[in-house]
Amino acid sequence: MSTMQDLSYFLPGNKNGVLLIHGLTGTPNEMRILANGLHKAGFTVYAIQLAGHCGTEADLCKTSWQDWYQSVKDGADYLAQHVDNVFVAGLSMGALLALKLTADRPEQIKGVGVLAPTFCYDGWSIPLWAKKTFCFLVFYKKIGIFQKVSFIEKPPYGIKDKRIRAVISEKMLSGDAASAGLAGNPFPALAEMQLLAKNVKSQLPKVVSPCLIMHSGNDDVADIETNAKLVEKNVSGPKKLVILNDSYHLITIDRQRREVIKECVTFFNNIAEGIEA
Repeated sequence: MSTMQDLSYFLPGNKNGVLLIHGLTGTPNEMRILANGLHKAGFTVYAIQLAGHCGTEADLCKTSWQDWYQSVKDGADYLAQHVDNVFVAGLSMGALLALKLTADRPEQIKGVGVLAPTFCYDGWSIPLWAKKTFCFLVFYKKIGIFQKVSFIEKPPYGIKDKRIRAVISEKMLSGDAASAGLAGNPFPALAEMQLLAKNVKSQLPKVVSPCLIMHSGNDDVADIETNAKLVEKNVSGPKKLVILNDSYHLITIDRQRREVIKECVTFFNNIAEGIEA
């Protein structure tokens, strides 16, 4: 049975708006600290909930990457009604959706925050069998096998800070998907994410807006070389890569969350001031 509720939130501020996008199996809560930091700095913030998320695995498996992207486009349209300048930032898979929106809407999106982008799950905590299996997921989905299987996340769950990890993992493993997301990544959803990743990779040269890329040099889920540096190498607009050294994958809630806020605030403010000038 579905337990989905809408956990999106809108924080009204000035004429500069930031659309925030969470990751696969995640929730808008993983963007809450960043949202509050941006709002405190004056921005209008809209953190969306992606289609199929914050409910059961079955809810998620009913959706495609196109459904997730529709949530993003709808969110951008809503935010644009309230602000003059639209920025976007996403975490993990949300970073891919943010890049796609920026590629598709170069006139509308003035700048993009690419936080721990994840094209492939190849970090040090991902077991070898999973790395080898994931490349077949699209094929499995096409022929309808292993569609009830999930990849269950293991410690450290993308979080270096042990205190924060304990809180998040307790909620996640207790089934509180609304607060902390799902403990498992269903194979059909991972297959959809691979299709999204392929699409976004081909569109990276179309990203002409300024791009802030932040990634941990010790990311347990997505290796910096094959993810963040792929973005840095292929986008066409001005870019800045910030490598974090005291966080794992979920950089918006881990030890360097304040640095993430500071970088995003400075980055978006600089663009906004340039537009005004």
